[in-house]
This record gives sequence, structure tokens and C-alpha cells, in this order.
Amino acid sequence: MSGGVPAIDIAPFLDGSDKPSVARLVAEACERIGFVIVSGHGVPPEVIDNAFERSRAFFDRPRADKDRWHPEGPSRQRGFHGFATRGLAYTLGEDTPPDLRETYFLGPVDDHRDHFSDLPEAANAYAPNIYPDKPEGAAEALIAIYRAYERLSADLMRIFAVALRQPENYFAEFIGRHFSILSSHHYPALREVPKPGQLRTGAHTDYGALTILAMTEADGGLEVRMPDGAWQPVRPPRGALVVNLGDMMARWTNDRWTSTLHRVANPRDLESARSRRQSIGYFMHPDYDAPIRAIPSCVPEGEKPRFPTISAGRHIAMKIAASHDGAAVARDAGQTRRGRR
Repeated sequence: MSGGVPAIDIAPFLDGSDKPSVARLVAEACERIGFVIVSGHGVPPEVIDNAFERSRAFFDRPRADKDRWHPEGPSRQRGFHGFATRGLAYTLGEDTPPDLRETYFLGPVDDHRDHFSDLPEAANAYAPNIYPDKPEGAAEALIAIYRAYERLSADLMRIFAVALRQPENYFAEFIGRHFSILSSHHYPALREVPKPGQLRTGAHTDYGALTILAMTEADGGLEVRMPDGAWQPVRPPRGALVVNLGDMMARWTNDRWTSTLHRVANPRDLESARSRRQSIGYFMHPDYDAPIRAIPSCVPEGEKPRFPTISAGRHIAMKIAASHDGAAVARDAGQTRRGRR
């Protein structure tokens, strides 16, 4: 255990020496909290370290320079997004200021646009990436960690399948043309006191099937809301990764598994250079047209699934639309309150 989140070595599953035990531990964690700290995952430490170092060098560049890689048009999860320009608490309809971070996004490295050419609504999910050409090696470092996470996510889906009493390759047909997102986040040391309710990242659940996260050590970090309602910090040991479930996996498992609220807290000492933090996450979204229907072992005999079948693309689109509606409601509510003062 680390901060209330189970720690599991998944190497015995990956090398085949003890798949049942790993699957059982993962199933217990996914049912109880939907978060796990994994070791033995096979992602080379130099890939993670290089991605952090090259990302940090990018974020250290002047803002005007970084804005050259800001996306234009509707494809928002590509390229650079500046400090305090996005807010995840909006996804819950919360009236809170933007998150205290800046981000570089990558989408799928492989080009699947031709395959989904008959689905115009899939165009944004498979939009081309915006790769930074400065500093040297930044693009290559981000692609390398995307590929490493991509392989690990496929391994985790194999573990999930066994944990759900399905064939190990149950999810394989749904993830060959995934539209997963990589996000390199930078949380600089703060120079101003945050606004009321403003966090490094507001409380939210993730949308997709699963999330993989590497993070640097710093004051003010990831917190998970535990089953008893308390917020607990998550501090993985060096080399370990945090894995959590998203709303899609909760739906896929008929709500047997949990998509849990989490946030990134503010540092106690706002001006401390030691509060500078980075994280690099991977949000696994299956193929755009993959059907998300309740897994048979998750539906009690004689009962119907809680949710109708939906495509992965439609699920994500609905979540995004709901977050936009929540943001609009929150902004309107805030304006109304301010107008009454």
C-alpha cells in the first residue's frame, strides 16, 4: 500500500509466471478504488526520464515561442496549451478557475484517418499531431514514451481481461486503431496565491478506458478520493507508474469497476522551487468505432446491463459535450453571482 492505493508488481503476469495472482489483485483494486501503483511494467526508465527532461526544456522556453505549437481549429488535444487556460473541474460543472498547469498533447502516432474516412465525426480523434522542433529531441522523446505507454496499455488490457474472467485477448480487437492521448503536464512553482477553489488540477474523473501516469516528486501532487470520502496523496516509488480507470471502463464493466475522482493539490509553500512538478499521462481510448457493451461476466444472471451499447468515440464525444455544458453552466452561475454583489 502507498497512500491507500494498492501497489502491484505486474511482472509475474507479463512473464507468464503467475497470471492468476496478478489478475486477482488488480480486480480487487479496480473494484475498490480504481487506482493502482504498478511496478514490473517494462517501460524503460530512460524513456521516462528523457521524456521528462525534454518536456522540461520545452516548458522552459518563452511563452511566445511555445505558443507557436498551439493548435488551430477544433482539434484541441494537440500541441501546446498555456498555463491556466484549461480547467478539469468544469467537467463536473464546478465554477472554479482554470488549472495551474501548462500542457503538451499528442494523439495517435499512427495515422488511421483513411480507415475512418467514412466517419466524419472521427476526424478530430485522429487529427495529425503537432510535433515540437525545439528543443532538439523533444518530439522524439514524446513519441518514445507514447509508444511505451501504448504497449503497456495493451498489456494492462490483457490483465484486465483475465481479471474479468474473460479470454486474455478479449480487448485486443477493440484497440488496434485506438485514439489515445498523451499529455505532458508542467506545474511550475507558483508566484501568485491561487484564486479560491483553484488547484493545480481540479477534481475530475477520466473519460477513457484507463490512464497511465508517471510523475516527478514535488510538494503538491496527485490525490485520490478514497471510498470513505477522504483525499489521500499518491506517491509512487521511483520507477513505478500510477494506473487508474476511466468512466469508459466503469461502463464496460457495468459499474463493477470504479472510476474515481482525483485531483492535483497545490503546494504548501507556493514560492518553493521544490514545488515544481511534472507528470506525463496516457489516456487510453479504444478504436473510435469499438462497441462499449457490458462484459458478460459483469452482468448478473437474469439482469440487463445498466447501460446501452455505445461506441468508444460516441462515449468520449458525450463526455466532452457534457464538460462543455458544465463549463458554460459554471461560468453562467459565476457571472450571476458576481452580478448580484
